[in-house]
Amino acid sequence: MEACMQQEQFRVLLIEHDASLAGAISSMLEQAPDMVREVAIVPTLDGGLARLRDAAFDAVLLEFFLPDGAGLANIPVLRATAPRVPIVVIGSVDDEALAIEAVQAGAQDYLVKNQLGTRWVLRALRYAIERNRAELALQDAEEQYRGVFDHLTEGIFRTTPDGRYLLANAALARIYGYDSPAELMAGITNIGETLYVQPGRREEFMRLMEQNDTLSGFESPIFRKDGSIIWIAESCRAIRDASGRLLYFEGTVQDITARRAAEEKLRNSEALHHSLVETLPQNVFRKDLHGRFTFANRKFCQTLRRSLEGIIGKTDFDFFPPELAEKYKQDDARVMATGQPYETVEEHRLPDGRRIYVQVIKTPLRGAYSQISGLQGIFWDITEQRLAEEGIRKANAELARSQAELSKRNAEMEEDLKMAREIQVAMLPQQYPVFPPTVETGNSLFQFTQRYLPTGTVGGDFFSVSALSDTQAAVFLCDVAGHGVRSALVTAMIRALVEELHSLAHDPGAFMTKLNSELVAILKHAGTPVMTTAFCLVADAATGRMAYTNAGHPKPLLVRRSAGVVEALRSRSGKPQPALGLFDKATYQAAETNLAPGDLVLLYTDGLYEVHAPDEALYSLELLQAAVSEGLKLSTPDLFDAVLANVRHFAGGAPFEDDVCMLGMDLTGLAGG
Repeated sequence: MEACMQQEQFRVLLIEHDASLAGAISSMLEQAPDMVREVAIVPTLDGGLARLRDAAFDAVLLEFFLPDGAGLANIPVLRATAPRVPIVVIGSVDDEALAIEAVQAGAQDYLVKNQLGTRWVLRALRYAIERNRAELALQDAEEQYRGVFDHLTEGIFRTTPDGRYLLANAALARIYGYDSPAELMAGITNIGETLYVQPGRREEFMRLMEQNDTLSGFESPIFRKDGSIIWIAESCRAIRDASGRLLYFEGTVQDITARRAAEEKLRNSEALHHSLVETLPQNVFRKDLHGRFTFANRKFCQTLRRSLEGIIGKTDFDFFPPELAEKYKQDDARVMATGQPYETVEEHRLPDGRRIYVQVIKTPLRGAYSQISGLQGIFWDITEQRLAEEGIRKANAELARSQAELSKRNAEMEEDLKMAREIQVAMLPQQYPVFPPTVETGNSLFQFTQRYLPTGTVGGDFFSVSALSDTQAAVFLCDVAGHGVRSALVTAMIRALVEELHSLAHDPGAFMTKLNSELVAILKHAGTPVMTTAFCLVADAATGRMAYTNAGHPKPLLVRRSAGVVEALRSRSGKPQPALGLFDKATYQAAETNLAPGDLVLLYTDGLYEVHAPDEALYSLELLQAAVSEGLKLSTPDLFDAVLANVRHFAGGAPFEDDVCMLGMDLTGLAGG
């Protein structure tokens, strides 16, 4: 842990009126030059405020009772001047209530003068700075979310079933003509009466939501605050509690006034339609229910070599041979009888003997009340396309001849991947160290059990077990995200790094921090990060102490057989630490616990529990912990087999979709015990 603290230097402001105590604390801080770059000492609160205004500090050590201060009131005064600088209070009284009040007032920690020591002061500073950074990051994220929420161009709302607003963003207020979301929510207390122009529109909204629980593109005219009318489109979903009771609606609003106006103009402008079709290179025409032409574009007129006036009111029998005109008539009747489009390719032979192909599409025309009033046709010459298709067929035949060669190459690639998988499995430990090394394997103080179920392709699961001393065992397990060659290569790199960093293995926090730094340095040129979850531990059979660090990995289970308890190993802070390979300067902390003879530490990868039942239910970590609890009295190998059988039963016998790796470490006794 101390190795991690040396990576960054801090500037510390010490506000202490007692010169001897200030000198003592300053000496403590100066013993860690790699951590503390500068210590500035001022004897008064006013002096401290002046220094905070003039210079940047990473932390403040504050004497609780200052001659010119006011006890706890000093903390908010300092935070008002430097709100992003953490404060550690130094008091004379070892009073838990006073320490809590100091933290509630804005301090990060409370230290007692007669308990001060170099280690505790440095640790308090480091932890205060880290906690403060985490809190500031959370505040910044919340402010960023609020900024995004309020600056979206779409209106966002949450309303009650009876028509009141629970939430609105700034965009919704602007759309409705209000100065702020608060003014909107105060001004519209009954959406059905205040907002919608059309009577019954809110009731229609409620009816559709009751039927579907979701709604998209619900368009309505509404009144703005100033009485003007605009059109909006709402997309919404119903939010219900676990019993299905409707709680509220939430969704988005778009101002579609401009779009509605454009659509209205488009519908009312037949001239616009004509101007469009006149520029098309295809032949376009329209007919009424009796087969008479009502429209023809310029291209169609050129094809028939007739003027528009010479076509309007005529039928196909006026331009084509009787048998061809009869076919066209039957095709038209089919379209108008079924109301469905009709598409075909017609083949024609020209007088010079050449064949041409024509693509024809006929669609029904509908009136204002959706009744069929005729049809529209469009056709164009696709002779070149047909010839190209013939060329494609020939090319496909050539491709078919090469299919055997492709299949052969695929088989070779599959064989290579199979060999890569075999090599990867061989990288896993085949035997385990004995503690102490002078005893028989069956008498080792640590016993190890593993189950490894590969999916058949190269993947990213890896673990190692090594001896740090006659009584100390180091265990490392990781899972590289994804499958395939890329994950396998990252796994190989991690294996090499684990061996290279063996000298740090006694300190899981320092080991994981260095491993992450090296991994990020290697992967940063790959273009995209590769996430790796990992867990490492160091257990001592002489003391029963175990230190461990978790980097985004599923929490291992500590099985205390003598107490009949199965518990998850949690991080020191109770909060998850990031996976490896994502953040360059991530610092990992180690947690500690005691092991008793008979205890089992069970490590596993997410392939063990990320399985689905036939009804798509997910096998949870709670179910895994329950399965382990049921097998407490079993030997570890039998327990592992029972857990795997339990998961398979839950999945209905389906095979695991991801590699499964289980690694257990039993403490059989204590050295000298």
